[in-house]
Amino acid sequence: MDMNLVTVLAVLAVAVGQTSETLFPGAFNCCTKISDEIPKGILQRVERFEIQKADGLCHLEAVILYIEGRKFCVSPRIRKVKKWMKKNKHRTPRKKLHGRKQRRIRIIKRKGKKQ
Repeated sequence: MDMNLVTVLAVLAVAVGQTSETLFPGAFNCCTKISDEIPKGILQRVERFEIQKADGLCHLEAVILYIEGRKFCVSPRIRKVKKWMKKNKHRTPRKKLHGRKQRRIRIIKRKGKKQ
């Protein structure tokens, strides 16, 4: 009987963990520590970056740098990082307004000949 209780509790814990991650995806992607210094040459290898605000689920203001599949959290107050972000705005992921691109279609009116 004790084994059944342990099994039920383990399954319940896994289910709650997966459900909370799907309901609150940003809660598990927050930076908990930030670096106040940045090593030389690291900004040249950044593939993309995101800005984490200190509101909502995340409690720290940070810049998340993605380098070779890894995530580095740095302070947004570092002068080198501010200057680099201004130059590289195109590396931030853009939010899509629509599910698909909407094309504009021109309607060409033809003059019909009466027969």
